[in-house]
Amino acid sequence: MEISQIKEHLMVHAKGPGSMNDAPGVHIGTVDKVEGEFIKLTQSDSPDQQHRWIPIDWVESVDDKAVYLNKTEAEVRAGILYESPQMSSQQSPQVDPVSGAGVD
Repeated sequence: MEISQIKEHLMVHAKGPGSMNDAPGVHIGTVDKVEGEFIKLTQSDSPDQQHRWIPIDWVESVDDKAVYLNKTEAEVRAGILYESPQMSSQQSPQVDPVSGAGVD
């Protein structure tokens, strides 16, 4: 699978019974875009109208209809990211400027 095959507006399907528009599996969302090592899902498929991210290494295959994941719907729901991985990796830990100890 080539990352370049993951296109905007492709459906994203997890393993499991079901299909949508002749693509097998459980509909999880729709590709908004690829961001680094993650697929950003569109807001429109989210119950709270927020973006979600899934790791590219969850992708088993891609065709002209959908991105097919190597995870079940339950596994996707348990591991999906609710904030941009780029944003969380850019945040530095809170450190006390005097002691250098971590601050909660």
